[in-house]
Amino acid sequence: MKKWQTKEQLTDLLCTLVDYPSITGTDAEIAVVQYIHHLLSERTYFQDYPEHLSLEHLDDGRQLLSALVKKDSGTRDTLVLISHIDVVDVEDYGPYINLAFRPRELTAELSKSVDQLPKDAQRDIQTGNWLFGRGTMDMKAGLTLQLSMLEKAMNGQFTGNLLLLAVPDEEANSSGMLAALPVLKKWKEAEGLRLKAGLNCEPVFRRYPGDQGYYMYKGSIGKVLPGFYCYGKETHAGEPFNGINANLMISYLNQELELQEDFIETADDETTPPPVSLMNRDLKEKYSVQTPLSAISMYNVLFMKQSIQDMTSKLLQAANRAKEQIEKHYERKAEAFSKRSRNHFHSDLNVRVMLYEDLYKEAVDRHGEQEVLRRQNLLMNNREEGDRDFSTLLVQDLAYLCKDLAPMMVLFYSPPFYPSVSSKGHPLIEDVHDFVQQLFRDRHQMAVESIEFFPGLSDLSFIGPMTSRQKTRQLKMNMPIDEKGYTFDHDALHEITMPVLNIGPFGKDPHQWTERLELTYSFDVLPDVLTHAIERIFYQSSI
Repeated sequence: MKKWQTKEQLTDLLCTLVDYPSITGTDAEIAVVQYIHHLLSERTYFQDYPEHLSLEHLDDGRQLLSALVKKDSGTRDTLVLISHIDVVDVEDYGPYINLAFRPRELTAELSKSVDQLPKDAQRDIQTGNWLFGRGTMDMKAGLTLQLSMLEKAMNGQFTGNLLLLAVPDEEANSSGMLAALPVLKKWKEAEGLRLKAGLNCEPVFRRYPGDQGYYMYKGSIGKVLPGFYCYGKETHAGEPFNGINANLMISYLNQELELQEDFIETADDETTPPPVSLMNRDLKEKYSVQTPLSAISMYNVLFMKQSIQDMTSKLLQAANRAKEQIEKHYERKAEAFSKRSRNHFHSDLNVRVMLYEDLYKEAVDRHGEQEVLRRQNLLMNNREEGDRDFSTLLVQDLAYLCKDLAPMMVLFYSPPFYPSVSSKGHPLIEDVHDFVQQLFRDRHQMAVESIEFFPGLSDLSFIGPMTSRQKTRQLKMNMPIDEKGYTFDHDALHEITMPVLNIGPFGKDPHQWTERLELTYSFDVLPDVLTHAIERIFYQSSI
């Protein structure tokens, strides 16, 4: 039976999947996984082999789906298909928010008000070949394509096995993919599988505004999320030099880290974007004329081949530059105030810069590890915060135990962490890559460029070959939430490793209200290319 093969059929399936508003952390994130399970359970293959279709539960009640289609009982070579089912929120859609998950209706409505769209989107919508809506590009089109490939496997088209993983939470912490690692291991051992490669179908990302190029990727970029807890000294607003405002501390820190070129990394012709602030606020809960005591900032830092140690060193250097600027600022302003008030005032401010692990050790030395753990367990048992806010709370509690060290800036890490992975140079991936490029040229008269690192972050980070043997001890030691509701399992990242490749649909504006999918490349050209790419993987594996 062929339900998911033509352009029209794939568009219908995509619209059905998008119709589930599976924003990360919502009930619809569970519902869409259950719907996919329902679709597959109706197929003859899974009725004959129900044990090959599974729903697995995450600790928080969400679910991931795994579906294995075996060629026959003696075939071991297996390609793993990776997809995520969650999407980001839709607040950016404004007056169109109620149509964000209705692609056809949204596209029709936007067509009536073309002049409200950005110029690029205006040109696209007028072609009639684009479908707008949250998740159309990122990444339910990729999931649609993978279900199409799974259907071909059910019909006996491939010489090897396909194992589909559809996971939640990719847009937040990738807890779905982390939970999928033991599931992959279970499938491998129970069915005697040889996991030859992982194929993701994340969409093509533009490399610069206006880019019309098509790309495929041999790996995925890495990410860390460093945070700085700034602990000042409180004072009355009428006596500003008797304390230090945490907001001032964080403002100088931002100047040293926002778009900081020291973190830009280049590999061949690929370049990481510089850090940007993802969170920046003081922690004062109510208005008063007391200056803010503490503030928090977190930064998105992307990397390709840098080590955790290198990035930590650069972060501490930036904090020390900010420390010097803060101290000079207070000294200059105290001198200016003294001249005008005719009262001598001298600033002897000294801001400490330290790692979380140093603060933890200091708290243990002063109060004993039993007391520190008691306080942290109490916070855990009463936790209402998300991972980022709870990480901040754990640092803040230690700072309270050592408040005489203030003013201080404490560097720590929060989830998520994405290892940088690459299959560049792997014989299988290089062969398939060259084959696919030639296929695009010969059959579709298209040029598709190869990129080493997918720039948008992906779950391939957890199964692909790391760009270097990441020494993650420093990351783990400075991640307050580790083993407190979030487990950074370094060993699990190395238990299941395979070469990876990303060949995905073409769209524009992920995470924007103009998110859209181009239909001809995505659902006419790409299904043919993916089919031959999968056949090539199995052919090369058999040689």
